[in-house]
Amino acid sequence: MERFTGSFTQQEPIPEEGIAAAVAVLRSGRLHRYNTAPGEVAETALLEEEFAALVGADYCLAVASGGYGLGCALRAVGVASGDAVLTNAFTLAPVPGSIAAVGARPVFVEVTDDLTIDLGHLERMAGESGARVLMLSHMRGHLCDMDALMALCNRLGVTVIEDCAHTMGASWRGVPSGRHGLVGCYSMQTYKHINSGEGGFLVSDDAEVMARAVLLSGSYMLYARHRAAPPAEVFERIKLDIPNVSGRMDNLRAAILRPQLKLLEDRRVRWERLYRTLEAGLTETGGLRLVARPEAEVFVASSFQFLLPDWPEGKIRALIARCAGRGVELKWFGAPEPVAFTSRYEHWAYADPVPLPQTDRILAGLIDMRLPLTFTPEDAALIGRIIRAEVMAVQQSGEEAEVLALGD
Repeated sequence: MERFTGSFTQQEPIPEEGIAAAVAVLRSGRLHRYNTAPGEVAETALLEEEFAALVGADYCLAVASGGYGLGCALRAVGVASGDAVLTNAFTLAPVPGSIAAVGARPVFVEVTDDLTIDLGHLERMAGESGARVLMLSHMRGHLCDMDALMALCNRLGVTVIEDCAHTMGASWRGVPSGRHGLVGCYSMQTYKHINSGEGGFLVSDDAEVMARAVLLSGSYMLYARHRAAPPAEVFERIKLDIPNVSGRMDNLRAAILRPQLKLLEDRRVRWERLYRTLEAGLTETGGLRLVARPEAEVFVASSFQFLLPDWPEGKIRALIARCAGRGVELKWFGAPEPVAFTSRYEHWAYADPVPLPQTDRILAGLIDMRLPLTFTPEDAALIGRIIRAEVMAVQQSGEEAEVLALGD
């Protein structure tokens, strides 16, 4: 019986260029982004400038984490305590967490069978809640029809903040993810598409929103040292009105990240090869449904999802256990309790969620798996064979597998 022996959490090493740049920063002792020698440009300022150019944004701000970036964006667009903020029901905890952290109220929107936000339900919840901001989570790298979403939000007067933690390097009809809404937010946490352990970006073309974000991040009166920020006169108008909620990125992490920007497209291509190999191995597996990817979407496949429609809990648990026994680590969004990073909207009691039957049905059979770039296409093919075999085995074993699983 074949068994996979790789690690689902092992990332590629930091490029040698990044290691050398990080060592140079350490030797200088100037880790703080505003601590520079005469004539020196901080690594963080250069990183912001380079990422803005990469995605075609006027302005970019580097911050301490993706989650901080989400909260900073909410404050920068004017979300206040008590406001309702729309967001996907299918997302991860930092998204509603950032809304709650600014004192606002998450309003969850149903997910479709393609794992994207339900536009019909979005319109209904915007009307019922009065929310004027949508934090759109491109959860697990799945882009909705961004043209349709923006047309709807523009008609409703809803400002869009894009959570691009899983879509850095992706695009919809040639427009980079993060460039449809007013603000795009990205993550550089270890399991994302470039890696500094933690880190985040905000991008926008709106000068006042980005000036607020820079001041919020803890620039003090040193905003002129940013190279991808609005002009000084924008800061002069608002600098005494914006609180300091410090969340700056440091030069050490920026040094690690800068060389990775030029690797992003190559990584996207390699991830797609892994994804397509695994997809081919699972095609026409009875009882298992793959997620369709639209032609308009260029995606970054750092994870893989499939659905087990109408499977009872016991059979899903049996499949997860059998795959784990063969070295394949699957996550299940239908588990009754949160496990590690995996949770769903009904677990976030602080948000006072209301039941969403469509989302509940979909998440009940949703299986998720990381695809690190330390995997080879041969690894992806092996993983596909294992999952396919175990799906068939669980279905053939019938009630016995379900009873055994419920008794574990």
